[in-house]
Amino acid sequence: MKPFLDSDFLLQTETAQKLYHEHAEKMPIIDYHCHLIPQQIADNYQFADLTEIWLGGDHYKWRAMRANGVPEEYITGNKPAFEKFQKWADTLQHAMRNPLYHWTHLELSRIFGVDKVLNPSTAREIYDECTAKLQTPEFRAQAIMERMNVEVVCTTDDPVDSLEYHKAIRNTPLKTKVLPTWRPDKAMAIDNTVAYNEYLGKLEAASDTTILSFKDLLGALQKRHDYFAAEGCRVSDHGLTTFYAAPYTNAEIEAIFMKARMNKALTAEEVDKFRSAILYELAVMDAKTDWVQQFHIGPTRNNNARMFKLLGPDTGYDAIDDAPVAVPMIHFLSRLEEEGMLAKSIFYNLNPKDSAVMMTTAYSFNDGSLPGKMQYGAGWWFLDQIHGMEAQMNTLSDLGLLSRFVGMLTDSRSFLSYPRHEYFRRILCNMLGKEVENGELPVSEIPFIGKMVEDISYQNAKEYFGF
Repeated sequence: MKPFLDSDFLLQTETAQKLYHEHAEKMPIIDYHCHLIPQQIADNYQFADLTEIWLGGDHYKWRAMRANGVPEEYITGNKPAFEKFQKWADTLQHAMRNPLYHWTHLELSRIFGVDKVLNPSTAREIYDECTAKLQTPEFRAQAIMERMNVEVVCTTDDPVDSLEYHKAIRNTPLKTKVLPTWRPDKAMAIDNTVAYNEYLGKLEAASDTTILSFKDLLGALQKRHDYFAAEGCRVSDHGLTTFYAAPYTNAEIEAIFMKARMNKALTAEEVDKFRSAILYELAVMDAKTDWVQQFHIGPTRNNNARMFKLLGPDTGYDAIDDAPVAVPMIHFLSRLEEEGMLAKSIFYNLNPKDSAVMMTTAYSFNDGSLPGKMQYGAGWWFLDQIHGMEAQMNTLSDLGLLSRFVGMLTDSRSFLSYPRHEYFRRILCNMLGKEVENGELPVSEIPFIGKMVEDISYQNAKEYFGF
């Protein structure tokens, strides 16, 4: 019987072990999509205890705790820190085979040097040991990033964000490059006209622009897009239910925008037309600036109305949507392609039923200008576990070129999540190693396969994003 989480964790063959230890393990981390708070990086934040760094803001864990019958006061409420952690330790024991179980123990081992199994009986010992370490300089935010060999981090930022903390980070000793990511979702959220007009007020202030028309809106966004580019941004990101590609005229969009500005309710058709127009215009901005655009497709958000009112968004009440994807995706990309305005793009799907659809559609728009221009992105959110990662890479392999894949990202709010890159790399090496030993890939190509592992782990992303 193999020990739990040993050096060959998830590596089921000698070839897999060789690929991981000689190739994947040594590669730096490029975390090109995450939700870290830039201020915490700039301040070199020191976390008070293990509960704060581990449970604060982590809706993955919150969701599991609720499923285990843990009352909300121990999750997002005001119960003492250790009592919350104790509830997490109990939940984790019940979470075997959930990726949280592996992630938790990888984080304990790789970051804190704790190789004990977390359960209710070990919770106090682990909590005290890790909390004590968090009081030392070696466990402040920047030190964790450097110790985990993180070369680049891309945060997620709204067009109205000042990026002041990104500027401040550049004046710290941190070796990790921290860059902003353009996330203009709120600029598209015209369905709630009251909230939208409040947001436009913030955009006016940030861009020093009066927004009286759709044209003005585009001008304000362009100013902020230019500002982000000047601050080192290389990447945009969109969180969408599906793609938007409804036909419209410029006159229609101006009329819809003015209607929203007057706080008049919009029809579903008007919302769709507006989203289609602004998504296109944002894509053109990205293409002209040579950014990579990312599309996260397929969630339903804030499903629990009562808890949304109580806690707000991103608190563990989201799920997988089943909105049609293929036709709007084709129309959206085809228009950009015809106009020579299709930027490098990464597509992430949340619904497994759409995997082959999005993969084959994306590959319809490769143009030979560079390897892997259209990327089928890593397993995301509900799919970033062993089965989801394997399924994503199998789909990519079946229908495209795995060797050109830009690899993993944390998509996390936590400084402890970097072992997810290790998790992914081990799964990748295990898949390839098994196929070599099964005679499905030639052993004579081991040197190339080793390079392929290094490319997927690090080099492809470095070249693709231009970091």
